[in-house]
Amino acid sequence: MVGNIVSLQWLQDQLGSNHVRIIDCRFNLADPTMGFNDYLDGHLPESIYFDLNKDMSSEISEHGGRHPLPNVEEFTEKLAAAGISSSTTVVAYDDQGGAFASRLWWLLKFVGHEKVFVLDEGYSAWINKGLPVTKEIPFFEKSVYVPNLQEQMIATLADVQDSIKTKQSQLIDSREEIRYRGIEEPIDKIAGHIPGATNFFWKEVLNGAKWKNKVELETHFSTIGKDKEVIVYCGSGVTACPNVLALNELNYRNVKLYPGSWSDWITYPENMIATDK
Repeated sequence: MVGNIVSLQWLQDQLGSNHVRIIDCRFNLADPTMGFNDYLDGHLPESIYFDLNKDMSSEISEHGGRHPLPNVEEFTEKLAAAGISSSTTVVAYDDQGGAFASRLWWLLKFVGHEKVFVLDEGYSAWINKGLPVTKEIPFFEKSVYVPNLQEQMIATLADVQDSIKTKQSQLIDSREEIRYRGIEEPIDKIAGHIPGATNFFWKEVLNGAKWKNKVELETHFSTIGKDKEVIVYCGSGVTACPNVLALNELNYRNVKLYPGSWSDWITYPENMIATDK
């Protein structure tokens, strides 16, 4: 295993291993109950379900965006309840191009987990290849999980504000272009982007549902230097994670996520807003 992505065949070969834990991260922003209902209808063998809102986020407040990071103690307790320890190999999957699986990947990296991967192509590809699914919900003996927080993975609001002034960081906006340019904003109250940010729509790290290879990714991110800090954001800190993962694949070593992202940025009236209509 090299990097952060594993193939369908690799995961199929691991079924039955006590050292591998599979996490179903399917979710629908328009219908928050759909992901869990889909899981109940069928999922990869031995997989358990993690919900974006309930397990990978905390309660919404005035600031912090639409998907604030979960409480670390509560998150690691859920990992322990799933039988995950720091030595477990974790594979996350979804059916949305890796957006939500990448969020779980990032959270596990943040708490210091080393062996965590995203399943290439996702659930539909697994089904289309005729690989096994089940409705059985597994039970695992509870483990102990001790986090080792990687605080350097986070860019705070102050970090982003400072990056605008100093231009020492490269800002990446992961939303689709129409939202980045401020032409249309279907979710948040204010349209536009953080001044100085460059638009790299997160789905462009994919060819369909399959992750691009390293040569393709190098071309895609060729304008982003590896010698500067990179701060990545999206609408609420979720779809920025595929870009963070892709940059990690290319050995960018100073990449940070702004967890609150655009939905946090606009809650501060003093923050500047850029548009490109």
